[in-house]
Amino acid sequence: MGAPQLVALLRPVRAGNAFEETVERLLQAIKLGVVAPGAKLPPERELAAQLGISRVTLREAIGSLRDAGYLDVRRGRYGGAFVVYEPPLPRHGDLRRAVAEMGPGELADALTFRMAIECGAAQVLASTPLTDEQSALLRRRLTDVNQAEPADYRRLDTAFHLSIAELTGSSLLATASADARLRVTDLLNAIPVLGPNIDHSAAQHEAMAEAILSGDPEAARRAVVEHLEGTAALLRAFLA
Repeated sequence: MGAPQLVALLRPVRAGNAFEETVERLLQAIKLGVVAPGAKLPPERELAAQLGISRVTLREAIGSLRDAGYLDVRRGRYGGAFVVYEPPLPRHGDLRRAVAEMGPGELADALTFRMAIECGAAQVLASTPLTDEQSALLRRRLTDVNQAEPADYRRLDTAFHLSIAELTGSSLLATASADARLRVTDLLNAIPVLGPNIDHSAAQHEAMAEAILSGDPEAARRAVVEHLEGTAALLRAFLA
């Protein structure tokens, strides 16, 4: 399948709800930006095998996402299913609407879940000897997000956070991390990308990566806590 993030998101679906779950899996990958706008989904044969479904079911799911405006399906030698969805720019009231749609108590629950998963992943990874290739990947994801243009920031921020769980080698942890991020992604997309906040986040990302690379689980946990508490504070500020 290639990208580890896709392996975590596009896990096999249950036979009884194959179409619905396939649409859900593909939409998760698109909304999280794991498949970037303009990029192509993996080849049909490969994708169907990864999801454990027939190519007929996959085509039906892709067709529904094409009709909904998420994908552009092109035929021919250079064809495929290309992502055309881009998160809308934040508008006044978007955050309140997103929180209202979650229901009472769900926001706090989602933030608690994310805190537990991401702290745990960082601690596990900091306790694991990393290969040169793994260290290079983490540094590359760090550089990508910390040098990102505003339009790409949320997508590359997601990639950095998910890479920490990916690199532990636990598919269950990687899946849980993607799920935790997905639960708050509409909220994060509703927050304007602010320069001072991005600078602050960049320093926190650096602290997270350096703690992991230096093999310090407690420092990694503290860095994640500081970063996620900052995100929660920003959410509260825009809701006040």
